[in-house]
Amino acid sequence: MSNASIAPGSIPESTQFVTTQFVTSETEGTSQPAVLLETRGLSYNYPRRRPVLDQVDFTLRSGERVALTGANGAGKTTLFHLLVGLKKAKAGEIVAFGQIRKKEPEFVEVRARAGFLFQDPDDQLFCPTVLEDVAFGPLNLGKSEAQAIAIAKQTLLELGMVGFEDRITYQLSGGEKRMIALACVLAMSPDVLLLDEPTNALDSQARARLIETLQHLPQAMIIISHDEDFLGQLANRWLRLDEGKLIDPYAASCSPCIVDDSVTEPQSEQDRVDG
Repeated sequence: MSNASIAPGSIPESTQFVTTQFVTSETEGTSQPAVLLETRGLSYNYPRRRPVLDQVDFTLRSGERVALTGANGAGKTTLFHLLVGLKKAKAGEIVAFGQIRKKEPEFVEVRARAGFLFQDPDDQLFCPTVLEDVAFGPLNLGKSEAQAIAIAKQTLLELGMVGFEDRITYQLSGGEKRMIALACVLAMSPDVLLLDEPTNALDSQARARLIETLQHLPQAMIIISHDEDFLGQLANRWLRLDEGKLIDPYAASCSPCIVDDSVTEPQSEQDRVDG
C-alpha cells in the first residue's frame, strides 16, 4: 500500500461514526432506541464442562454501554465469540441488526457492523505496518486505497496515534498494540463495539486517552473488564455472568434477566466486585 497524499477535506463521509438509531412503537407511538443485538435462550458448553452459557437472554439497544462482569472463565469472551459467529451456539437464537443469524454467511455482515476488540491484540494485528493494519478493514468494506488511507489516518489522529503510520506493528509495545487494534476496529465505523479487556497493558496516559475516546463515541458498547474505575466512567448498564446465567446485580431480585432500561452506576465499589 502506498502512503498516498490526502488533500484536506477529502476524507469520505463514511468515516463519520454512526449515530443513535430509534424505532417507533406502533402501539404506543413513542420512539425508543433500536435493538441492535439480542440473544434468546442462548446456550454454549465446551467438551466435558458444564455450560458456560445457559439459556441466556440479552438485548443491546442503541446508546447503551453495558459493563459485562464475571469471574475469569465465566464465559464473557465466549458470548462475544457467539455474537459475531466465531463459535456456534448449542441452543438458542442470535438476532443481530434485525435478522436471525445462524449460518456463517449470515455473520459476515455482523462482523462488519459489530467491532470486536480482542483481548490479545496480537490476534488482531497481522500487517507489516500500522497504517496497513488500520486501513485493512476499510479496504475489505470496498473503499478505494486512497479512501482507506484517509480513514486510517483520521482514526489514528482521533486516538492520538499520529506518527505511528509507518511503525512496524510487531515491534510495538503491548499498550501501543492495544490502541492500534482499537483503531482497526473504529476505522470500520461499526454500529456496535465489543470490547474485551480494553485497558490491558495500557499505561495511565493511554488509559486516560482511551476513556476520553470511548466517552465521545456514539456506538453502543459491551465492555468486558475487571477495571472497575474504567467501567464506572463509561457504563450506563451493568450485568454479571455467573454460572451460565446473565444477572442484573442491581435489580431487586438477582434472577436471570433481560434488562432493557439503563441502570445507573452502582454506588458501592464493593457491589461491583466480580471476582
